[in-house]
Amino acid sequence: MAVFSKEYGFVILTGAAGFILVTHLAVNVSKARKKYNVEVSSPFHITFFLIFRLEVYPSFLFFLATGGIYHPRISTGLGVAWILGRILYAHGYYTGDPKNRMRGAVSSAALIGLVGAGVYSAFQQLGWICCRQLS
Repeated sequence: MAVFSKEYGFVILTGAAGFILVTHLAVNVSKARKKYNVEVSSPFHITFFLIFRLEVYPSFLFFLATGGIYHPRISTGLGVAWILGRILYAHGYYTGDPKNRMRGAVSSAALIGLVGAGVYSAFQQLGWICCRQLS
């Protein structure tokens, strides 16, 4: 049986918040498509653009979960930064001015941090580096 720290609960809640964000954005896309009468070619097309348009979402979840095993506080903080960055990006996107989307770049930086935490956790799990926790 795997034993996670109590703080891993924050990692799980961050993942759930990410899901809520993606769902909210999907609903907004659906409403905009109806409002502006945008047709799509198939149900698969609808699903792809509504749910998976955030191309990095699966990577976000993976590295949030793996990084959080050994570094739950750092991973939670980076996960919250990713979520806030996606919100900033969406609000910038809604304005129609591409320059306004740049504020969402914080999500890319947070994702790079999550990749680092996930890889560092893998090294710790393999015993390649000392298992001292950073968070």
